Amino acid sequence: MTRPALKIVVHDYSGHPFQVELSRELARRGHRVHHCYSDSIQTPQGGLVRRKDDPDSFSVAPISLGQPVAKYSYVERWRQERRYGALLADRIAEHAPDMVLCGNGAPDIQMAALKAARRNRARFIFWLQDLYGEAAKRILPERMPRLGRVAAHLLSAKEARCLRQSDAVVAISDDFLPVLRQMGVKQDRCIVVENWAPLNEIAPRSKRNVWSLEQGCAEEFCFLYAGTLGLKHNPELLAALAETLAGDSAARVIVASQGLGAEYLAEQKKIRRLDRLTLLPFQPYSALPDMLGAADVAIALLEPEAGVFSVPSKVLSYFSAGRPLLAAMPRQNLAARLIERETAGLVVDPPDTAGFIAAASALRQDPARLAAMAAHTRAYAEQAFAIGSIADRFEALMASRN
Repeated sequence: MTRPALKIVVHDYSGHPFQVELSRELARRGHRVHHCYSDSIQTPQGGLVRRKDDPDSFSVAPISLGQPVAKYSYVERWRQERRYGALLADRIAEHAPDMVLCGNGAPDIQMAALKAARRNRARFIFWLQDLYGEAAKRILPERMPRLGRVAAHLLSAKEARCLRQSDAVVAISDDFLPVLRQMGVKQDRCIVVENWAPLNEIAPRSKRNVWSLEQGCAEEFCFLYAGTLGLKHNPELLAALAETLAGDSAARVIVASQGLGAEYLAEQKKIRRLDRLTLLPFQPYSALPDMLGAADVAIALLEPEAGVFSVPSKVLSYFSAGRPLLAAMPRQNLAARLIERETAGLVVDPPDTAGFIAAASALRQDPARLAAMAAHTRAYAEQAFAIGSIADRFEALMASRN
């Protein structure tokens, strides 16, 4: 069925690969799509430049604060998010869309986008990737003893109000639905679309490739962690794993990251002489398939306080690349449930360092098991990550009038 062409602004604060894949697919279907994201945050990002095969109806451009986001300075970060929200509102007004699809932003950013959509008589879809309010309730009272509880309450209230006022909510897991119900969000406005990774852009590669040869790891057993290492992650697990490989020239831990966790690992590498730990900055998106192909085991980390709501996008990239996983994360988390359900790797509880090391050793010693897990990850990705059927669901939601 042919649907009317829409003018759509898609905003993904993080600049992940799969959101821009959706924007491209919607543009190929005849919609005029502008994709925007933050270029001020320190995180790996996807294919965020125009390509030769992009349709004329697709455009992509960053929104810049002109300075890095102050991730760990909460007051300054709040100021930046309010300023960013104003810039996003200007971008929405500039494109005068029929529809705004907005995700990954803090409550002030989401609310600014919602108000801008209303001023421009556009419908607003809240793409719910994480509940900032829930995370704030766990983190802020501990880190800001005097103001943390009040700030968390205000953030949570604003987020709930924005969700209630949205024309629709796309949640990435069924786990969100009971919480949305408690917030008073109408259930007939909510759908669940699990996140994915671009199948064609992140495809399985041979271990021996340009990237692995450049890094000198083509002949070694590689444990790879690629992505953000922030407050939701415990880098000490990676240091402890590298420590067990001391003197083992046949294996190493490679970490491609920047920021707080990477700085901790750099310090530990010196103090503990972790010769089997290789630290790299975020790699270009074009190098991602080869980097993942070099991994014998891909690692994902998530601390207990992240709960069920945070789903690391790196896990889905690992699936798309056909890599077996070693995960230290809460077992009730969607990503952990997915890994175990698909027999795609091993999951241990985040505080269990000994269990993490034992699981890594077990995987290293069982190449047949690794091969089976790798096949399971890619098979699941091919079944679940097809952009055509995913775009069908978004397009149908955009055409509805609930």
